[in-house]
Amino acid sequence: MRINRILLVATFCSALVVNPVLAQKTVEVDVCVYGGTSAGVIAAYTVQKLGKKAVLIEPGKNLGGMSSGGLGYTDIGNKYAITGLARDFYRRIGKHYGKFEQWIFEPKVAEALFNDYVKRGGYQVLYTTRVKEVKKDGKRITEVTFENADRPDRSTDIIVKAKMFIDCGYEGDLMAKAGVSYTVGREANKDYNETINGVQLMHGHQFPDGIDPYKIPGKPESGLLWGISKETLPPNGTGDKKVQAYNYRICLSSDPQNQVTITRPEAYDSTRYELLLRLFDAFPQKRTLNDYMILSHMPNKKTDINNRGGFSTDMIGMNYGYPDGTYDQRRQIIRDHELYTKGLLYFYGHDPRVPQQLRDEMLRWGYPKDEYVNNGNWSPQLYVREARRMIGSYVMTQANCESKEVVKDGVGMAAYTMDSHNIQRLVVNGQVKNEGNVEVGGFGPYPIAYGSLVPKASEVTNMLVPVCLSATHIAYGSIRMEPVFMVLAQSSATAAVMAIDAKTDVQRIDVARLQQRLKTDPLSDGKVFDILVDNDDAQQVQVKGNWTAEKRGGYGPSFLVSQAGDASVRFTPEVPKKGKYTAYIYFPKTQGSASSTTVTVHDGKQSKEVVIKESDVRVEGQTSGEWVSLGTYELPQGKKGFAEVSAKNADGKVIADAVIWVPAQ
Repeated sequence: MRINRILLVATFCSALVVNPVLAQKTVEVDVCVYGGTSAGVIAAYTVQKLGKKAVLIEPGKNLGGMSSGGLGYTDIGNKYAITGLARDFYRRIGKHYGKFEQWIFEPKVAEALFNDYVKRGGYQVLYTTRVKEVKKDGKRITEVTFENADRPDRSTDIIVKAKMFIDCGYEGDLMAKAGVSYTVGREANKDYNETINGVQLMHGHQFPDGIDPYKIPGKPESGLLWGISKETLPPNGTGDKKVQAYNYRICLSSDPQNQVTITRPEAYDSTRYELLLRLFDAFPQKRTLNDYMILSHMPNKKTDINNRGGFSTDMIGMNYGYPDGTYDQRRQIIRDHELYTKGLLYFYGHDPRVPQQLRDEMLRWGYPKDEYVNNGNWSPQLYVREARRMIGSYVMTQANCESKEVVKDGVGMAAYTMDSHNIQRLVVNGQVKNEGNVEVGGFGPYPIAYGSLVPKASEVTNMLVPVCLSATHIAYGSIRMEPVFMVLAQSSATAAVMAIDAKTDVQRIDVARLQQRLKTDPLSDGKVFDILVDNDDAQQVQVKGNWTAEKRGGYGPSFLVSQAGDASVRFTPEVPKKGKYTAYIYFPKTQGSASSTTVTVHDGKQSKEVVIKESDVRVEGQTSGEWVSLGTYELPQGKKGFAEVSAKNADGKVIADAVIWVPAQ
């Protein structure tokens, strides 16, 4: 009896040690971060590194959001836009795979890294905890009540008191509960003088002409096939409250030793995929899975599968209720998407109407045994591409993306195409058509306003919103990339700490000082991260001979191209501290490139020639090029070393783009 009593006391004490916050009910910190997305992890880490105390609240059971939820084939746009801790994350991914930097990775590798940021940052994470109520004193949030997401009960509520709050969730729940203005859906073009917002009937991810929408072809009285709306198509540019499609970025494995069989899901209904059969008939020459879904290969025989074409992994039109839905309504929408996607995979592998070649290919894949082990080997994160968007102090628009309007208070950059997935599927002139897809790019990196991260001063003065930031639907489509969210999260966290120190509102901080801090302390820990010299840095680059600037396909705003033998470009870093540095040069893959490029590296005392063979440069992922090592050198403080690209003996285009020096490990 005494032994049992001792064991009971020991178990109780152990529970108190594991969950101290649950026992105390109230948590007091400097900064409360809501949402354990990639942005949330980085925001809380930044707060801690800057000497303040943070807590991270996550409604689910995993960290990293989409970055660990299957989106391993990173949407980049231009690596130059990815700075600070976001860049550090992809360097750490690279180290795991034995490279300098990598943007393609397995979900479990990303999640392990996010957990490592938590460990190194030394902050607490509260899982399965979601926002319930926000209390304010005037325009300042004083405390937030959170409930247990699995077992909502007042007895298990947790109150968090903080000086600053950062909403890093994909849904903007904390922002909305705090009374911040927001919008859902698409603005009309006329609202912000845009051209590709609102309703857009374009060719991308579209059905070919002639696909019949009816259950019995040619008979409208038979009813519409599943997934087709009865609504009529409004004029282009019309605003609405509809939301671009969500999906799962699907991780599968082709390794028989690491597979869980794809089985028939509950409530399976093959009639949901009738439109896919009609696409098969329309394209008899398309007989690979990659013809109907973007099948990107990840390390260790895994995938990141995304939507492609007229009918694919996007569950078009089935998410309109998600942004403002209750927790229960969202749970059902998430479940519906999971069953639709699992049913699609099963349909490909088992329906006898699917062409044999496609069935055979599908059956070579299975769910990965070593991924999402606490969620049945299925991603716990639905790809919520867009939900609420704050209407803040400044609204980013199409004009910002195209650099027709350039903000002065930039605290991060974006560079991705203005991108929207389809929003509805309907009948147009008796045929099935998808509406809402937009893919318009061709512009370089552009700054994101600090004003787009903060609410209006008349609403809340101690909150920042780096994920559901203030932008129109079409501008958000360019900004909403995981690396950019991490950049903006670090900027927001730094601003929050500055506001605390200055005892002021987030709208009143010294933005110029914030910009300088982000530039000079990219890791938020005072350490030298890297020394970047881009060809556009006029004070650190010396150009000789004939070079032409090209705007697309390089690192940063431009890169230089020459074929003249006497042409050279010298990149000179400002080394803040003497020591060993490894130099890397950015090598874009372009047509007509020289078979080799000669780079002279000077360490302040002696020079060394390094020859880069074009055939050795392997570019992977959504990027124009890769960093190539030039070796490790002992460099003195100051501007005594350099790397010089020469067009000497070139048999094609020689490119001078960017050089980076990184402290040697």
